[in-house]
Amino acid sequence: MKRFITFLAALLIGGWACAASDANAPAQKTGIVIMHGKGGSPMKHVADLASALEAKGYLVANLEMPWSGRRDYDVSVSVAEQEVEAALDSLRSKGANRFFVAGHSQGGLFTLYFARQHRVDGIIAIAPGGNVSNSVFREKVGPSVELAQKLIAEGKGNEKTSLSDYEGSRGSYPLVSTPAAYLGWFDPEGAMNQTAAMKNVNPQIPVLYIGPKGDYPGLLKVRQAMFDALPANPLSKLYEPDTNHLGAPSASVDEIVRWTAEVISKTSPVR
Repeated sequence: MKRFITFLAALLIGGWACAASDANAPAQKTGIVIMHGKGGSPMKHVADLASALEAKGYLVANLEMPWSGRRDYDVSVSVAEQEVEAALDSLRSKGANRFFVAGHSQGGLFTLYFARQHRVDGIIAIAPGGNVSNSVFREKVGPSVELAQKLIAEGKGNEKTSLSDYEGSRGSYPLVSTPAAYLGWFDPEGAMNQTAAMKNVNPQIPVLYIGPKGDYPGLLKVRQAMFDALPANPLSKLYEPDTNHLGAPSASVDEIVRWTAEVISKTSPVR
């Protein structure tokens, strides 16, 4: 009898272990690319998010993007897309079979643009911002956009020059980039036109749109309208953590874990 009880206990423990393993399996095979905000870096506001997801078993690529404080838009939009694809390929080589792309602030806007023609399991846009098509942005960087267009017309599109960027909390400030790369990022009708990016998201890709309750006033004003502009998808969700713009990545860890697990459970892997 004692031997039977020991055998039964072993079966139960083994079953619990398998169940726990199965519960963790999605995260262990889930790859997520993370992108910081304008002027930031992988070691700033997205660092806690990246380390928390790694601790939960996700395969994480925390990238430094062209809009970092160090890079000054050193490559075109299309090359930036290739950088994200390369990161996804790297995660695939490490065993990931489900893929998400997350970004904070300007990184969040770029995730939405990326989703127009790149297939992933889901997009996580954390307090997306940096919409170059709004009136304030057009006013602040308009002269630099015109200068970039002029230099390109003169055949000087690949010669670095001093141009301008703008951020609400910082104002206008100089950067050094080539007119050709700069125009791809700052053309009001280009990649960082947030309204167009939202509308052109592949409808098969669900979006977790994270709009913190304490976000910048301009982003709070358009949050619902921007979410509503997304193509309909039953798994898309607007999540509103009780934090500010900079705290949004760290405050959203649990919801990102919950939402990615839900997407994985209800969809097939992308091909």
